Amino acid sequence: MWCVARLPIRMQFGLGRAIGALAYRFARQRLHVARVNIALCFPELDEADRDALVRRIFASTGIGAIETTVAWFGNLERYRGRFSIEGLDVLTAAQRRGRGVVLVGAHFTTFELAGALLAEAAPFGVIYRRNKNPVIDAFMLRGRRRRYDAVVERSQVRTVLERLKHGHTIWYAADQDYGRKVSVFAPFFGVSAATITATARFAQFNKSAVIFVSHFRDPIARTWSLRLREIERYPTGVDREDAVRINTVIEGEIRRHPDQYLWLHRRFKTRPPGEPRPY
Repeated sequence: MWCVARLPIRMQFGLGRAIGALAYRFARQRLHVARVNIALCFPELDEADRDALVRRIFASTGIGAIETTVAWFGNLERYRGRFSIEGLDVLTAAQRRGRGVVLVGAHFTTFELAGALLAEAAPFGVIYRRNKNPVIDAFMLRGRRRRYDAVVERSQVRTVLERLKHGHTIWYAADQDYGRKVSVFAPFFGVSAATITATARFAQFNKSAVIFVSHFRDPIARTWSLRLREIERYPTGVDREDAVRINTVIEGEIRRHPDQYLWLHRRFKTRPPGEPRPY
């Protein structure tokens, strides 16, 4: 990974596409998950178009894996001129209010590199999910601690609240299925999805600003763009309304570049009572 992070950028993109092609060929379980997700979320596509999108998703995921090595092990200097931020003033203004900021993100395949580059412009902490593999977890922690001013495991809720209380900024991905106990069901691409309620609770705690972060790559120009925008009049205090709002924002951003979202995640594994699991 250290060596890959130092390859020419053109070679990194080529290697990422190759990794994606191999995963499409051999990672059969993830291929099945991606196909199910795309069939559920884009029913208007015919079979050929769905398969073409899935192939692009695997290519994007492979490039994202290479970007992760850059974020964890590389020197970001040569990427800064290829990276643009829209709405940085929105974030810095919210930070100056001193009530903390919840940066709401989603699992776009660019999130490791985009997050690392954004943190150089406006430092923040991140919430992460511990990996079951201790070696991967150690690499993840080491790499992220290089870039962020705090790396907080998702079960450490008190730490998150303390940071918001003291005016810090925390990045929180709001788009994964953590089960029925911590979620409400809200539509996501027209499908009921278990949607975590912690996003709204974090924001309510200290009346923190909530800013959505989206980020995409241009695979032809080999550049990256990030957009920040505040979600106003959120939260409402009604869990399902707040979940619908977040899912709507995430869905709108995914539709801009659907191949750059992490569709390999079993987003719909938790179902409402009586519904079968799709995977």
